[in-house]
Amino acid sequence: MIRAAIIGLGWWGQTILKNLLDSRIVSPMLAVDPLESARSAASALGVTTAPRFEDALANPDIDAVILCTPQGRHAEQIVAAARSGRHVFCEKPLCTTSADVEAAIAAVRQAGVQLGIGHERRFEPAVIEMRKRFAAGEFGNPLMLEGNFSQDKFLKLPRDNWRLSETANPAGPLSATGIHMVDLSIALLGRPTSVWARLARLGSDFENGDTLSITMGFESGATAMLGAVLATPFMGRLALLGSKGWMEIRDRSHPENSTGWDVTSLHRNQTPVTAFYPPHPSVRDNLEAFGRAALGQAPYPVTSNEMLANVRSFEAIQRSVKSGAIEII
Repeated sequence: MIRAAIIGLGWWGQTILKNLLDSRIVSPMLAVDPLESARSAASALGVTTAPRFEDALANPDIDAVILCTPQGRHAEQIVAAARSGRHVFCEKPLCTTSADVEAAIAAVRQAGVQLGIGHERRFEPAVIEMRKRFAAGEFGNPLMLEGNFSQDKFLKLPRDNWRLSETANPAGPLSATGIHMVDLSIALLGRPTSVWARLARLGSDFENGDTLSITMGFESGATAMLGAVLATPFMGRLALLGSKGWMEIRDRSHPENSTGWDVTSLHRNQTPVTAFYPPHPSVRDNLEAFGRAALGQAPYPVTSNEMLANVRSFEAIQRSVKSGAIEII
C-alpha cells in the first residue's frame, strides 16, 4: 500500500481524502493544510494532520504526496517531493508553463518516482469505451471532437478565493473545467499543434472571466471545439465524430456526485443506439492507478508526453486569450 500525504485541504483536497478512506492501494496517512479549520475536518475523519508541506517530506512514513494546492505552487512542490524520494500525484493543471512542466518531469525521472495527474475524467467508463471503440476503427477516422464542461459552483466562492484571481489564476474557466476537456482531446486525438481561444465575463463578476471557448488543431488534421463556462448550471458533454459514425457522452450530473452517463452512438445507415452507464468512482480509480504504478504493478495510463502536451496547450490557450490570435502549441 502507498502511504500518502494530502497537501491542501480545500474543497477538492477534502474530496480526495474522503475518496481514499477505504482504498486498499493508497492510504491517506497525513493531511496537510495551514488552516486549523481545514485540519480539524480531516482530524474528524481519523487522519493525522500537519500545518506545512515540509512536515510531509520530513515524515519517513510517507511514500507519496497528493498535491491539492494552488497551481502556482505545483512545480516547486513536485520538484521538492521528487528530490525527497516521494511519488507525486498532482491536481490539474500539473504546471502553468512549459519550462515548469519540463523541470518537474525531469526531476521525477531523475528521482525514479511516479508522477500522476488529476485528470479523472479519463477513468469514466464511458470515456474508456469511447477511446477503445475509436482506437479499434469502429467509427472510422476521428474528424472532430466537441466537448463542454460547465458549472456554476464558483458563484458561491468568496471573491478573494484564489480560483477567482486574475493574477493567481488567469483565464479561470480553463483551470477549473476546460483543462479536463483539453486532456480528453489529447487522449482521443493525439498531439495538438495550434489553438485559438476567447475569454469573456458575461454572467458573473469574476475578474478572471466566466466564459471560455477553445478551438484546437491536431497533427492528424482533426479539430476539437471546447467550452468551459462558470456562470451556467452544470453541463457535461463529449462527442467524437468519425468518418463512419459518432459517439456522444452526456453527464447526468456533476462528476463530483455522479449519477451516471447517457451514451448515444450512430453508425452510417443505422439507427442510433443509446445506453446508460451507472455512477463510477473515477477519482479513486485515477488515484489507485497512480498507486499501482508507484508500486510497480502496472504502468500509469497518462504518459509524460501527454502531460507535457497538456501544459503546453494550457500555456498556449492563455497566450491566445491575450493575443486574440491563433497560437502554436
